[in-house]
Amino acid sequence: MSSISSRRLRKELNEIQTEGCPTGITLLSADNFETWYFSIEILGESLYQGEVFKLMFRFDPSYPISAPAVQFVVNQESTAPVHPHVYSNGHICASILGTEWSPVLSVSAVCVTLQSMLASCKSKERPVDNDRYVRYAPDNPKKTRFHYDGKWQVHCIYPSAYGVCSAYLLKQLDDTV
Repeated sequence: MSSISSRRLRKELNEIQTEGCPTGITLLSADNFETWYFSIEILGESLYQGEVFKLMFRFDPSYPISAPAVQFVVNQESTAPVHPHVYSNGHICASILGTEWSPVLSVSAVCVTLQSMLASCKSKERPVDNDRYVRYAPDNPKKTRFHYDGKWQVHCIYPSAYGVCSAYLLKQLDDTV
């Protein structure tokens, strides 16, 4: 891990430990500067009211210049929310995790954005291409290029904070599809 990345993660972790997480978000584990886990509860009246999901953040040495790999944990104890931008393997199609990432964003800000994305959802459904995507998806969601416009666009349009997401797997960055 680079010194810039380690310093930034240490600062964010210290803030979380001293000031706490935003309402509905809990730090579950941050044993190192490579992988952190959070729980995220959807508050207020929404389709997900009272539901709790587990998020995994994976950091590479170029954080915060590059976005962390963020996904919902899917295992025997946890499931991914059923949402038009969340695949059943936990991968999230959100522009702030890709083309709209900014180094000024923090782990807490990403958690709040995802919490808001879920709270504002109007229908519980998977992305149109969920089965195809999950079949070919890499383990790391950052190795997927999501296409946010063009002829393959699936119309899952959300407020500009989430970008326009076309849930179509163009190709894995390593070109193995």
